[in-house]
Amino acid sequence: MKASVGNRVLMLLENNPYPQDARVRRQCQALLAAGYKVSVVCQDDPGQPRRERVDGVSVYRYPAPPEPRGIWGYVWEYFYSLVAMSLVTLEVAFREGFDILHAANPPDTLFLVAAPYKPFGRKFVFDHHDLSPELFDARYGNRSKRWMHAILVLLEKLSCRLADLVIATNESYKQVEMERGKVPADRIAIVRNGPERDRFRPSADSSTGPKDRSVIAYAGMMGYQDGLDYLLRALRHLVYDMGRRDFSCVLIGGRGDARRSLAELCTKLELDDFVTFTGWVSDEEYARLVASADICVDPDPSNPFNDRSSMNKMVEYMASGKPIVAFSLPEHRFTAQEAAVYVSDNDEKQFAREIAALMDDPERRQRMGAFGRNRFETQLSWENSVELMLAAYATLAPPKPFPQEADALQESSPRSVSR
Repeated sequence: MKASVGNRVLMLLENNPYPQDARVRRQCQALLAAGYKVSVVCQDDPGQPRRERVDGVSVYRYPAPPEPRGIWGYVWEYFYSLVAMSLVTLEVAFREGFDILHAANPPDTLFLVAAPYKPFGRKFVFDHHDLSPELFDARYGNRSKRWMHAILVLLEKLSCRLADLVIATNESYKQVEMERGKVPADRIAIVRNGPERDRFRPSADSSTGPKDRSVIAYAGMMGYQDGLDYLLRALRHLVYDMGRRDFSCVLIGGRGDARRSLAELCTKLELDDFVTFTGWVSDEEYARLVASADICVDPDPSNPFNDRSSMNKMVEYMASGKPIVAFSLPEHRFTAQEAAVYVSDNDEKQFAREIAALMDDPERRQRMGAFGRNRFETQLSWENSVELMLAAYATLAPPKPFPQEADALQESSPRSVSR
């Protein structure tokens, strides 16, 4: 294993390939620009090479496991990935070396990859993207399989305890880390998750649907916890109870294990004439489709996971200058403030009524969108988070110019990111 030089960072990314994961990609580029050397270990996507250099980042990939089905599918995926990432991390330790091992959850098992390197002076950063116990409850029901919930709480605690630095995405996560993980406040840095200022732009284009229709857009993951079933039932009410047929809804994105069942539900609710699933789209098309909408929606229902989580799509909607209809969640209210209309008690019929009200009030839509864009630029863009992340990293290893070394990894062209 190569000796420590202070500023080499190895990112562990299990649940997405690289560079497809936008947050990890932004973190890597920010660390590179600050003078750190950065490597990533992750699963592959079809057609990606085993090793390559992507925009200055050394990427080491292992074969992706099969798409998980049910709880035991995830158990197998995480076990397989733990073994694969441990082996590849050992390879990186001897090829390039690292001084800081930065693990992005989920899962919360990656501290086991970092633990053997702690006696050699390597630092561990736990980047807390998701509350795994609450996410499990949201997917499978909070009264079932309590033993699994207890295991997930234990893994989260161990990840927090081993970490030299914990990165939280918001104040709610920080409170969990302090109360459940017993992490001192001075070892937690809040680094919010927003796109770059020029990634999304407001647009008057409405080419996603006929001009005589309002365009409603959802953008992002399509998992069972993301509430798209709530949205489809709200649209059913909008069409068949309220008589509104002057809209089209576009569901943007190709990732998520609920997508097939959502398409079946859409047909069952007789919404195929009103709803389009885009499937995979490029970064550019994703931004264009969001910018082309009249109203954006976030149907994440209230539960212990969603109430504490900051949703990327909310910030992306605001960056695009779009008014939002969302359920009344604490972190939604902090993020969007006056850029959104909030629906209480997971009320699908009220969700439909608020969409209809915005469809009929273009001036209100414009005011809400302008407020959201301003809040994004001044508070929530990635540029506002970079300095906080780099300040936290400097407590572990101050950045410095890294000497150039011969490297066998081939530099690749930037890739289009799947959505």
